[in-house]
Amino acid sequence: MSIKNSNLALNSANKLFFLRKFIESPFQIGSVTPSSKFLAAKMLEPLDWRSIRSIAELGAGTGVFTKYIDSFKHPDCKAAVFEKDHEMRCKLKTCYPEMMYFEDALALSEQLQAAEIGSLDAVVSGLPFTLFEASVRKRIIDGVINSLKPNGIFVTFQYSLQMKTMLMNNFSQVEISFVPLNIPPAFVYVCRK
Repeated sequence: MSIKNSNLALNSANKLFFLRKFIESPFQIGSVTPSSKFLAAKMLEPLDWRSIRSIAELGAGTGVFTKYIDSFKHPDCKAAVFEKDHEMRCKLKTCYPEMMYFEDALALSEQLQAAEIGSLDAVVSGLPFTLFEASVRKRIIDGVINSLKPNGIFVTFQYSLQMKTMLMNNFSQVEISFVPLNIPPAFVYVCRK
């Protein structure tokens, strides 16, 4: 089997795995398919990998962003991955064993302290905020803000503009862009503390 055919087979298997997880937990998994490479590129574009020494990913899923974080990060960078689904988290640990793994993004600050990671330069999120109650959204955003260094960056995507007001009220700068080449199309929020 050629490398191209091998990658296609792996990509198809990831999509089927993701779809199965969505069917099992539609209020935990925010989409029927993983994020596209176009969305991943837009999400990671604002990060200055030369200066990032600590990063967290929230809601890693099948690892679309994790793969790029692993390949772009500086060798000295500490990377924490938060994924609630046990099976997805185990698969990610197998693929990217040098990263640290945690279950609950609601405990972001506490988990980072326990792991002696300290404040973060960046947080990348694939969490489906629109599926969460307002109090859960607030707790996660508060955790992100408390975990970021001054001038730290928070990048997330959503399928609507529902998070716009909350993010603008909590970050000093918020830029929004649109990625049409994703299923469904997505808005990317780049927020600076």
